[in-house]
Amino acid sequence: MGSPTPPKAIITAAVTGAIHTPTMSPYLPLTPEQLIDDIMSVYDAGGAVAHLHVRDPETGQPKADQEIFREVAAEVKRRCDIVLCTTTGGSLGDTVENRAKVVSSLEPELASLNAGSLNFALFHVVPKYEGLWKHEWEKQYLAGTDDFIFPNTFYTIGEFTELMSRYGTKPEFEIYDVGMINNLAYLINSGQIQTPVYLQFVLGILGGIPATVENLVYLVQTARQQIGDFEWSVCAAGRAQFAMTTHALLMGGHARVGLEDNLYLEKGVLAKSSGEQVAKLKRIAGELGVETATPAEARRILGLKGLDKVNF
Repeated sequence: MGSPTPPKAIITAAVTGAIHTPTMSPYLPLTPEQLIDDIMSVYDAGGAVAHLHVRDPETGQPKADQEIFREVAAEVKRRCDIVLCTTTGGSLGDTVENRAKVVSSLEPELASLNAGSLNFALFHVVPKYEGLWKHEWEKQYLAGTDDFIFPNTFYTIGEFTELMSRYGTKPEFEIYDVGMINNLAYLINSGQIQTPVYLQFVLGILGGIPATVENLVYLVQTARQQIGDFEWSVCAAGRAQFAMTTHALLMGGHARVGLEDNLYLEKGVLAKSSGEQVAKLKRIAGELGVETATPAEARRILGLKGLDKVNF
């Protein structure tokens, strides 16, 4: 009797995020056209999911502009069947109401949902770019995170899950530290969150859990003990990106790359697109004997409602 076919790995790419600023890379997509092109590079390279933030096209500042979300999502849907995972993280300091709008507006298949509060710190990168800033907002935006808490209370997590349930949007729970698994376990046990859940372990943010293999194994084991049945993926900040995503593939998980998490393809070489990182990870997966999922397969693995049921 043959062994069962191992599950395919979903490669996600987070294309712009709310962390990096225009000074850091000329390849960071800022305008709707650039975002669409970057998502298409992900699709063409074999990515199944694109995680979407949007920005002010003039300044590159992160901004939850619903018209830009719609413009990008509609054009991407016209061109291909990639799964779009919209952010509800918004930009630093955004209100919960503004962060949630994209779910009721676009009714996406998948949306991020942060599973706890943390000191989300970026201020430590400021000295590296001193005197190089392209826009006035960049330094202030990053430096201000020395006194910033990214708030995700039990109340707001409950509000987000209720909203997503109403529109058939599956939450992708962002786990920045081990206590957030505890938060989810409580919300599952109290009936506020339905299983199976999809977890995205986010490693290497200052304020969250460090990006080490031991920590990734610990997070997965803790989730198995507290939650049981779930799908999981990992992303990691900066230079830890490919080490952590490779380990995730070896452990049977899914993996996320993209310019939100890391601006480089290898040491000293800026990635020209998120698709370049997807292509690299897909090559690594192939060397390891790991098959990667198409968008249609990712929908089946995650139990998504389908592209015909979105509102864009």
